[in-house]
Amino acid sequence: MALKVAIQMDPIGPININADSTFRIAEEAQARGHSLFYYTPDKLAYREGGVYARGWPLTVRRVQGDHFTLGEETEVDLSTFDVVWLRQDPPFDMGYITTTHVLERIHPKTLVVNDPFWVRNYPEKLLVLNFPDLTPPTLIARNLQTIRDFKHKHGDIILKPLYGNGGAGVFRLDPNDRNLASLHELFTGINREPLIAQKYVPAVVKGDKRIILVNGEPVGAINRVPAEGETRSNMHVGGRPEKVGLTERDREICAAIGPVLREKGQIFVGIDVIGEWLTEINVTSPTGIQELERFDGVNIAEKIWQVIEAKRA
Repeated sequence: MALKVAIQMDPIGPININADSTFRIAEEAQARGHSLFYYTPDKLAYREGGVYARGWPLTVRRVQGDHFTLGEETEVDLSTFDVVWLRQDPPFDMGYITTTHVLERIHPKTLVVNDPFWVRNYPEKLLVLNFPDLTPPTLIARNLQTIRDFKHKHGDIILKPLYGNGGAGVFRLDPNDRNLASLHELFTGINREPLIAQKYVPAVVKGDKRIILVNGEPVGAINRVPAEGETRSNMHVGGRPEKVGLTERDREICAAIGPVLREKGQIFVGIDVIGEWLTEINVTSPTGIQELERFDGVNIAEKIWQVIEAKRA
């Protein structure tokens, strides 16, 4: 069954084809006989009842520096496509949110992956609030005294932007730290959003596990180990991926959240687990497919497309 597939993503030129999950999804789609169309979020438009995008027919290949070919630029009616991938990276700002509103106009007749309504309502650091028994003590607040009280209670905390990504702006504030007020000034001077704080989990020195779920089912995990002297384990900032299996606790977490993800149309999800605790549920633009495929020898992209093809059938 050949599908017409549109991919809404950041510019394709600079990507690392050996790490980028969107590239791997496109590569597998092409191998399965699906046609590809690529556009960037700024080329998405709602016009007089229709949803359109200006972009290019796309062909991909695994040759770094020569990994794609574009056809002639054209405008398409996205409602004529079978699948649209919502794959631009955060920050989860009003631009991102607006694309979910626009794409919601054509879903589910055109299958938008992941479901844009629930991407909008379940951003990564907020969906975990539905599962307080699975998460470390968590605070979402903007008021400095409220954050001070949380830090006083728990001593050692992680403070980060609520809608950030890739490890940017993540700080560990241990019991001896004196920078909370300065960081609060910095963050509140940038935007009007709350901050998120969580009790520090010491097990992070052994790694932050990224577990991939496809249609609510865990298909594998990689461990991301922080660089020496670094709190953050994100691969964007030097975290080292390692092969790792799923523990009984991991499966317990997945069993608790999986049905919600499946019900809400979140087909490709990456969750973060540190020690025994769930810290994030990434639904906007999760990564980790290629590392997991290399470690486990399992075609995760194939599993994703099998779910999509079944829904389109």
